[in-house]
Amino acid sequence: MLFGTDGVRGIAGSFLSAELALALGRAAALAAPVETPQVLIVRDTRESGEMLEAALAAGIAAGGGHALLGGVLPTPGAALLVRRHGLDLAAVVSASHNPFQDNGIKFFGPDGTKVSDEQEAEIEALVAGERSPAPGAIGRVRELHGADGDYLRELELRFRDLDLSGRRVLLDCANGATHRVAPEIFRRLGADVEAVATTPDGRNINHGCGSTHIGGLAGRVRDGGHELAFAFDGDGDRVLAMDATATVVDGDELLALAALHLRAAGRLPGDGVAVTVMTNYGFHTAMREAGIEVATTNVGDRHVLAELLRRGWALGGEQSGHIIDTGFVATGDGIASALLVLEALAGERLAERAGMAKLPQRLVNVRVADRDSLASADGVWAAVEDEAGALEGRGRVLVRPSGTEALVRVMVEAPDDAECEAVTERLVAVVRGDLGA
Repeated sequence: MLFGTDGVRGIAGSFLSAELALALGRAAALAAPVETPQVLIVRDTRESGEMLEAALAAGIAAGGGHALLGGVLPTPGAALLVRRHGLDLAAVVSASHNPFQDNGIKFFGPDGTKVSDEQEAEIEALVAGERSPAPGAIGRVRELHGADGDYLRELELRFRDLDLSGRRVLLDCANGATHRVAPEIFRRLGADVEAVATTPDGRNINHGCGSTHIGGLAGRVRDGGHELAFAFDGDGDRVLAMDATATVVDGDELLALAALHLRAAGRLPGDGVAVTVMTNYGFHTAMREAGIEVATTNVGDRHVLAELLRRGWALGGEQSGHIIDTGFVATGDGIASALLVLEALAGERLAERAGMAKLPQRLVNVRVADRDSLASADGVWAAVEDEAGALEGRGRVLVRPSGTEALVRVMVEAPDDAECEAVTERLVAVVRGDLGA
């Protein structure tokens, strides 16, 4: 199976080789519902990006499609421009927040959403040679000039009423796909911007910077007198924030601010928001008090988006900072999410505004012999039931197997750190005793 939860991903040049990228491009073009698909390709700044971009484009042309090279652009830029320009498909060459050695390829359909499981299965079948349609005409490969300008114009149009004059903002661009467009849009909207991690060299993407290393911004925030900071990940679909006191503000808290703002402005379709099972209990409490319905999904932005589309809602997200506002684009957009937070603040400082009171949370990954055995582990589930009952109305317990490793994840949220730690320790001991490797 090639496709995981977020496209095809692996070590570049090893699993994700030029040969596989070519095969994926050809298969995607052949699987497209039109004879000569127009396919946009964008990438992040990894050293393997140009190689995989070239191979993917060659495959698309071999499959009869026209490949349009958009260059370095955040993932949401591809999802946005495929729809705006009436293209048939978009492909993103990126491994998001992973280190530079990894890379990935994911596809978006003409509506800007990731292609369906069925479409991915069809592409896999073509790559595996299970289907061999007769080759058609050979397509072309050409550059799509101004893709970054098109993306910036869409951001400007969406946030045309947002005046950031006098706001001192620090941006961490992770040496990734946002390194040019993020500082530019903030400056266009009037902010006083300092940007760091904006000199990609192919290997420094996400290295000690970006949303996975946001703690490194604390000294800069304090010393530079910044009102707040935003940190993006390598492909720009996630964002975390830090306020003027150097306190990290995660995706749950940013989403809460956005939801309350959009609800107050009458711009929250269905008065609902979709989140994952990992979302902090404090978020649910805040939304309940505000009269906003919350739908909970499995972990993964694909599941969040599916729930939004099913319910006709627009806003959802994950604790990691992957926030989706389908009113702009049907995938996470770190830059747009940061601007939405500033819109929600309406001139106030992030340190003085709280959309929710976050409960202490502890997550422990327990190594087990067989993660599938959790389903029949009666002793574990009895312990979970007891602890969850004791926390009812005050916190929660979540125990689930990893989707990829021999791990069981134990998460506890409780009103204070001491109780959170105690409940976690008891549950981890039971899991280790019953299922430990």
